[in-house]
Amino acid sequence: MIPTLQIGDLILVNKYEYGIRVPVLNRTLIELGHPKRGDVIVFRYPHDPSQDYIKRVVGLPGDRVEYRNHQLKINGSVVPLMPLDRYYDPQKLQTYQQFIEKIDSMEHRVIFVDGDGVQAHVAMQHTNPNACVYSDGGVACKVPAGSYFVMGDNRDNSEDSRFWGFVPDRNIVGHAFFIWMNFGNVGRIGSFK
Repeated sequence: MIPTLQIGDLILVNKYEYGIRVPVLNRTLIELGHPKRGDVIVFRYPHDPSQDYIKRVVGLPGDRVEYRNHQLKINGSVVPLMPLDRYYDPQKLQTYQQFIEKIDSMEHRVIFVDGDGVQAHVAMQHTNPNACVYSDGGVACKVPAGSYFVMGDNRDNSEDSRFWGFVPDRNIVGHAFFIWMNFGNVGRIGSFK
């Protein structure tokens, strides 16, 4: 999720924003809302529920999500990108193209490698391979009912819905919304988009 989140960030997650859930049964007792496009969510990885992942919601149930050559389309509309100065990753001693991406009314930063980027392909395990079409450097998916399409903000270094499929609603842990500590960078405290 770089550049939004950094390695070592400890985050707060609102586990009740999307409803009161029974964790063991993976059921919602009281529905209070649903993830919106642009939300950063924590969820149990569909292929190994013992692992928690964090990604950004890009597609809602029923949406058609396309991603090809660094261009994201939702329901046929191109998601706008506004260029920023290059992003420097001190961990890798590398710079990346950086943009502000606007999904609905939510703005956040994304980064890309120079060139064509990572070629999307179906992984050995996929939650619904029939819902996606993979072609020349891209993927187009119809998000099934009760599921979400998620992506990392470090688009060319993120294993996400482009590869392994969709996040079922029952796997959602909560909405990540605040960095409360980073032992390596004590100044990293506050909300994020």
